Amino acid sequence: MQGPRLVCNAARIGQQWAGIPGVEVTPGGRLYVAFFSGGPREPHPENTIYMTVSADGGETFAAAKVLAEPRGGARAFDPTLWLAPTGDLWLIFNRGNKKAGEHGVYARVCQEPDAGTSVFGEEFRVGYDVPFSFRINKPTVLSSGEWVMPVTYAGEPVHDWFAGDAQRQGVGISHDEGLTWALYGGVEAPEWALENMVVEREDGTLVMYIRTGAGVLWRGLSRDGGLSWSTGEPTGITNPGSRFFIRRLPGGDWLLINSPHSKERTGIVACLSKDEGESWRGRLVLDERQKVSYPDAARAPDGTIYAVHDRDRYGAAEILLTVFRKKDIRRSSA
Repeated sequence: MQGPRLVCNAARIGQQWAGIPGVEVTPGGRLYVAFFSGGPREPHPENTIYMTVSADGGETFAAAKVLAEPRGGARAFDPTLWLAPTGDLWLIFNRGNKKAGEHGVYARVCQEPDAGTSVFGEEFRVGYDVPFSFRINKPTVLSSGEWVMPVTYAGEPVHDWFAGDAQRQGVGISHDEGLTWALYGGVEAPEWALENMVVEREDGTLVMYIRTGAGVLWRGLSRDGGLSWSTGEPTGITNPGSRFFIRRLPGGDWLLINSPHSKERTGIVACLSKDEGESWRGRLVLDERQKVSYPDAARAPDGTIYAVHDRDRYGAAEILLTVFRKKDIRRSSA
């Protein structure tokens, strides 16, 4: 395992804070990291999305550039980087305007992410027919070919940054490689439920894991490709009400990167499941310090896993990278 190593911090971009990163790696090995900053804190109308690129496996990173600025009173926040099966690199993010009550999901797409100069297309809205929607985690491509994007939404106008008790956990489904999306589901969970993520089991069942304020992650199940969902229920996965990362790896193992405390954002650990989320093994510590949170990860074709998280958003304000392989997690449980 290598890391955690510094990708960027607030001082390098002339800002007061930095956090909430996303990461993706291309077939050619280019490593992309996005995060957001701007203004004195988050949420704030001046929130702005930045991105930096590494061509040497994360040893060095180029100067961070702005990819989405505040616009018409709407802040830009919660960036996700996702390499689609088409080979396109998606930057998916949210815009929120508390005063106007306008909240939606947006994207920019780079069609040649392995090119020496990364060119992202114009920003467009990912269409969800509700007054309030946002997301932070990567979509999942189902075995049937559909793209499934985890979405937190509310069916009523919201003149605040979040919808509180009105928030529901659903998914956007695209049958045409991201040209159009339709919203499905509405899993309820305890207060402060948001930032869900979806994994597909071998039998086609979808499992939605949900961040909550209950000290553990919750989950809902879908047996019809995400069109309908079961009632939410608690899992045994401890979490302090913070973002987590979960993904199926080639070969069938599931990877979970999480903060393993019920109240504090202390420590980032990686573990594996061989039984599709029923139990977890290993405890590879990626960062043992306090004020660490919001992991995201991407796996390269050679099996290398690149994980990012933030540390001390309003102090050191660091975006950090850890590089490891599945065997490192197995060794941690030996």
